[in-house]
Amino acid sequence: MPWQGPKHEGDLPTLGRGVLRWMETYLIVPDGPKAGEPFELTLEQAQFILNFYAVDPYSDGPAIQGSALHNTRVTRRAVLSRPKGWGKSPLLAGLCLAEALADVVPDGWDANGEPVGRPWASLGFKPKVQIVAVSEDQTANTWDPVLEMCREGPVGDEYHLEALETFVNIPRGRIEYVTSAAISREGFRPVFAAMDQTESWVVSNSGLRLAATIRRNLAKVSGTSIETPNAFIPGAESVAEHSYKAWRQQQEGKLKGDAGGIYYDHREAPADTDPSDLDSLTTGLKYAYGDSASTGGGWVPIERIVQDYWDPDTAPQDARRFYLNQITHAEDAWIAAPEWAGCLDLTKIVTDGDPITLGFDGSRHRTHGVTDATALIATRIEDGHQWEVGVWEQPDGPAGDDWFVPVTEVDAAVNMAFNRWSVLAFYADPAKWESFVAKWEADHGSVLSVKASRDNPIGWWMTGGRSSLIVRMLEQYHSAIINKEMTHDGSYALTRHILNARRRPSRSGLQIAKEHPDSPNKIDAAVAASLSWKARLDAISAGATAPARKPSRTLRRS
Repeated sequence: MPWQGPKHEGDLPTLGRGVLRWMETYLIVPDGPKAGEPFELTLEQAQFILNFYAVDPYSDGPAIQGSALHNTRVTRRAVLSRPKGWGKSPLLAGLCLAEALADVVPDGWDANGEPVGRPWASLGFKPKVQIVAVSEDQTANTWDPVLEMCREGPVGDEYHLEALETFVNIPRGRIEYVTSAAISREGFRPVFAAMDQTESWVVSNSGLRLAATIRRNLAKVSGTSIETPNAFIPGAESVAEHSYKAWRQQQEGKLKGDAGGIYYDHREAPADTDPSDLDSLTTGLKYAYGDSASTGGGWVPIERIVQDYWDPDTAPQDARRFYLNQITHAEDAWIAAPEWAGCLDLTKIVTDGDPITLGFDGSRHRTHGVTDATALIATRIEDGHQWEVGVWEQPDGPAGDDWFVPVTEVDAAVNMAFNRWSVLAFYADPAKWESFVAKWEADHGSVLSVKASRDNPIGWWMTGGRSSLIVRMLEQYHSAIINKEMTHDGSYALTRHILNARRRPSRSGLQIAKEHPDSPNKIDAAVAASLSWKARLDAISAGATAPARKPSRTLRRS
């Protein structure tokens, strides 16, 4: 009998309940005041396991169909991002043992419509589990708890485990730790991989190649992986950052075909946490650490974390990443992630007929390299709320090889904006879009209350000796973000472009650019948003108003 549906809010078909019971029965707390006691998880950790072992409610049949494994678990790769000391390593150690020994492979449904699981070994597979990192020091975070659980807990005797210093022999399989040397191990077939501290897996230490190899090997047997990073630094191009981007693409429906199965669980302190204020910092730390905080019965001493946070030898950016788990910024970032997140407002409702301004920055097609994005951003006059009207980007991989900006779609989006809202001003960089900007000026220039110039109502050039104007425009937009004079709806592309922008000094002052000219990390929406904000300021300064229009519908941005 297949799953009968949720019995309560948040209910889902999962093998996680059985995994939790197994862990509590056979595993122990590896160290600390409760060392040797049965392994108990916090509610937060237990919820992660329930979600990680979720089963497709529409699946049918046994695990083995024909000669192949039909793994119907929803998640193929997961990310568990928490601050240092939260308890990621013992949890991951427990999951390594569970994946090797417990009932973790879905094998149909019982008479009550609940999923039934079987161990890997019972299906003919050799349960090989890997703890992976770019250095042996990193693997020790999870490896040491694995050894302690095997040697001191009931699991060792019950399953006849042989816990050696570099691997654990289990019936028909093994658990081991590996580092970047595993790049050459293309033939290995793990059923599970624990990938620790992936915020530090980058090109220079072969971290990206290591992650790719591990995932290819897991695919051979429909295995799964979990990453356990701290907050990554945007622009560092780490594995953790790439996983975040892949998850966001999944959320936006941009992954090709049925690709998906990414479970992303990230928790960070609120964006308005003030590290200089004791109450604010303490509140932020309590939230970031959740059930693990000492103030909620956990093991992380929040008062001590405050002291370390304020230690003069602790870099402020590191403190935010490691303790508040906030995804911050590169050293030369134009806007920090907490600053941008502090302007997020999901309660704002955009209504048809609202007086707005538009900003546009576009690209076309490059013969070589990655085509820059094309972006159209709107700002409401009344309260400075911003949102994406459209952002067009070259797809990753082969799908982007012959990609061109869909100019007809962009033109339609501009016309839609004029039909839907009362556009008082529209500033667009004409570079490579001269004919379209001229067309927009002919079609819509007469209705604009504020014009970019006397002769060109819309064209606002970002070149041609206008660097001082550009610097001033960027200063005004930057100030609006820092002082929370604007809000935004959390649009993914706009957010990503804002955080990609890097500070670049010029003779006229500070400008923005990508980290290098051929970088795939685009900033065009940030430029369009700045132009839209500049248009709003000019409209307010000119006292521009729009005729009253009867709204036809409302749109809640989310």
